[in-house]
Amino acid sequence: MRDWLRRRAVARTAVVALTVGLALLAAMAVVSSQTSSRAADIAAATQLTSQQWNEIYLKISIEYELLEDYLESPDQADRQPLLSSIGSAEPNLRWLLANGGEADARQAMALQNAYGGYTWTLRNLIDAASADDRPGTLKFAEQAALSASGLRRQASVNVARNNLSIGVVLRDAKRDTARQLIAVKVLSAADLLLVILCGLVLLTYQKRTERQAADNDYRASHDGLTGLANRRLLTERVTRAIADADRGGPGVGLLLLDLNRFKEVNDTLGHHSGDLLLMEVARRLRGATRPADLVARLGGDEFAVLLADVEELADAGTVAQRLLIELCGPAELGGLTVDISGSIGYSYYPAPSSSAEELLQHADVAMYHAKRNHLGVAGYEVENDTNSFEQLTLLADLRTGIDRGELELHYQPKIGLPGRSVAGLEALVRWRHPIRGLLGPQAFVPEAEQSDLMLNLTEAVLDMALGQQRAWREAGRDVPVAVNVGAACLRDSAFPARVGELIRRHDAVAGRLTLEITESFFIIDPDAAAAALSVLREQGVRISIDDFGVGYSSMSYLQSMPLDELKIDRKFTAEILTTDRGRAIAGAIIDLAHALDLTVVAEGIEDEQTLTAIVDMGCEQAQGYLMCRPLPPDGIPAWMDSWSVPALS
Repeated sequence: MRDWLRRRAVARTAVVALTVGLALLAAMAVVSSQTSSRAADIAAATQLTSQQWNEIYLKISIEYELLEDYLESPDQADRQPLLSSIGSAEPNLRWLLANGGEADARQAMALQNAYGGYTWTLRNLIDAASADDRPGTLKFAEQAALSASGLRRQASVNVARNNLSIGVVLRDAKRDTARQLIAVKVLSAADLLLVILCGLVLLTYQKRTERQAADNDYRASHDGLTGLANRRLLTERVTRAIADADRGGPGVGLLLLDLNRFKEVNDTLGHHSGDLLLMEVARRLRGATRPADLVARLGGDEFAVLLADVEELADAGTVAQRLLIELCGPAELGGLTVDISGSIGYSYYPAPSSSAEELLQHADVAMYHAKRNHLGVAGYEVENDTNSFEQLTLLADLRTGIDRGELELHYQPKIGLPGRSVAGLEALVRWRHPIRGLLGPQAFVPEAEQSDLMLNLTEAVLDMALGQQRAWREAGRDVPVAVNVGAACLRDSAFPARVGELIRRHDAVAGRLTLEITESFFIIDPDAAAAALSVLREQGVRISIDDFGVGYSSMSYLQSMPLDELKIDRKFTAEILTTDRGRAIAGAIIDLAHALDLTVVAEGIEDEQTLTAIVDMGCEQAQGYLMCRPLPPDGIPAWMDSWSVPALS
């Protein structure tokens, strides 16, 4: 053991010494390089300065030669070259004043003053010669000759001075380089001796390897973006927690979280903003959990929380509710406010989950159930797990169903107020699944919104709605129709053109078509929304903002968006008669819409009292079960014929 320790000490000493030697050698190389570079820079700068002085000498000489030519024959032909040359050395003098060294700047300033007098003399000489003033011409010619001689002498002196400086710099650099070369040779010899002793550096390498292995193990068990545990570490901890529970320890709770509309943020604002959102979610989850709990990111926008010391399933539900409250809320992403929300599913071991695999699977089923039904939080229940295989194949079936024409449209009327005339019909999609029967939109639209099927689905609904509108129009019932449009459609720059093509195909009037856009898209990507909606509005299509009031900060976009209509969400109309707050909010929304010249539609009207209340508030249209539930197309004419009876009673 003592011999091993000694070898280890020798190796470390050798490594330190070699490191110092190499560092000194590198420093010498850097110093040598910097010395040479500095000398070269100084020489180049001095050479450039010398060149400026040389050009000054030449330009003054040229000016004087042109002066002599002009004095020999003072006609217009020789006058113009002399006039053009006067002051030609000024740019060189200004350069020296701005870029030359202290001595050159001082000399340039002195010469500039003299040069100014010289140019003044030349101009006076030309004026005297032009006026046939022979005495004046001779006087100025003598002054010019003396000035030119003095200026050239000053310029040549500065050229010589700078050339001498270059020689001194190069000589000093050569001397310094020779000294540095000797030092480099000495250090190289010492380093060569130290290299021989570095065979034992393998011990240091081994230590570094062990450290790297630990780092790699951390990376393998943690998410690189958020620093949270990853799926591998979560699985290990779940297995360990279940083993502890089997030995008499507390039960195991598992929460699975999936963010809402994360794909829209990622696609609209870019992956950088998506990463910022994920990091903010991780921060909130860490802050809302105990140190003993394990927070993990499973991939994408899916997170998990392993709960320690959970006694029963309800305890996991309580934690899930608290966690969702802490998670939800607006977040700043690059100056844009984005709403964070999600769905949480939870499960518990030992019942109903009986293994680690079931615990994870059950939490996933519960999370999907919460997301699909907009519950926020849901615990695992056996009855919610019956269609897991069907859900797995849902999107593939939907793609095929669209191609096969399995979609159906039901229509819910809107009435105008206060006269209660039929103001339009909203198209609501249904899917006649060959095995599962007639499915409402909540069964398949959320999945379509998370995939590339939303475009195909929306275009199919538009095609069917415009076709049905044409059939009604040909039967003498010209009624406006409204169609819901997903955010994915508005992010597609070609979507407005396809809408225009469908309008032309069905010989429809653009103003009789309304596209209803959910408020969340205005918040997530206002620029894309404004661009797409502007094109649609130019075609004459009406634009409605649906479910108004559900998201954050939507009012700030109302003024800038090209809108025609605003639909008050049913959660507000339901409270008009029951709470003062509900009536105040609905009234404020109606007043705001009227101030912006928007038509207001109140959704969720289910009784005469609520209808009367919104009429008193000035609402223009109403929609709800009081008037009519969604009907298939063949039921609409009969309803329209019968609606006048209750409307006038």
